[in-house]
Amino acid sequence: MRVVTLLPAATEIVAALGAADWLVGVSHECDYPPGVERLPRVTATPINISAPGAVIDAELRRLLDAGQPVIGLDAAQLALLEPDLLITQGLCDVCAIDSGEVLREVTTLRSALGRTRVLSLNAHDVAGIAADVRTVGKALGLDARAAEVGSELTSVVREMRPNPGIDRPRVLCIEWLDPLYLAGHWVPELVTAAGGEDVGARPGQRSARHSWRRVAALQPDLIMVLLCGFGVPRALTELAALADPEALALMERVPTWVVDGNAFTSRPGPRVVEGARQIRRAIEGAGHAHGPVRWIPEHARSA
Repeated sequence: MRVVTLLPAATEIVAALGAADWLVGVSHECDYPPGVERLPRVTATPINISAPGAVIDAELRRLLDAGQPVIGLDAAQLALLEPDLLITQGLCDVCAIDSGEVLREVTTLRSALGRTRVLSLNAHDVAGIAADVRTVGKALGLDARAAEVGSELTSVVREMRPNPGIDRPRVLCIEWLDPLYLAGHWVPELVTAAGGEDVGARPGQRSARHSWRRVAALQPDLIMVLLCGFGVPRALTELAALADPEALALMERVPTWVVDGNAFTSRPGPRVVEGARQIRRAIEGAGHAHGPVRWIPEHARSA
């Protein structure tokens, strides 16, 4: 089977099912497992992702307000690849190409893609991620392996949870620093599994914009910086550039930790389990000191 994935989570799910060799094309953001970067890229973005977070957000808003795509699909490349299965998503029109746009392109290219099946993933929580794993597995004819991976994902997150009755630190999870967005969807469940209480969002809730004054009023015991689409070095750079006095005052008072959000918390795939483990490491106080900010090394793995 020939498979093209339009988001990193889908690529990681296909690989976790043992079907990485079936991939013939991926998105411009796909970087795991090692080797997928050599595959043809079928998406691109006009946004300069090396720009500061505030600039990226402003450009996103400009494109969305103008009705222009944040991520474009290379229809010609896609037609050349002739996939049997094309995996997209319907969760976020910023993180990956929208499923509606994909369906329009496939319809336009019906002569070349007439046999292509389009599969859209839409996980909002850990159970949804496991369901997406099973959905992909069914499409690939790998139902048994998908059931195993999905069950392992949910059971590991469930079994990590500490015993009821213990004191849970109040955890604030930041998905974007400027402007400030708090992480939602499956992240609150990862915090619960790690032994904390997410004070900024509920499981399944969309990520939302907040003010620094409002989040300070939540009285967190711990701040987790897990930027959507970026790893530890970029998060540290964004933190160093933060100039909002209320943000600086909050982080002066509250221990602040950074994890690789790009790899472990912003992608609805099997590696969210490692995200929960890294949040637990932060709660337990492990990591590397860097002034008032501490971080979990990008390539660290937790038992």
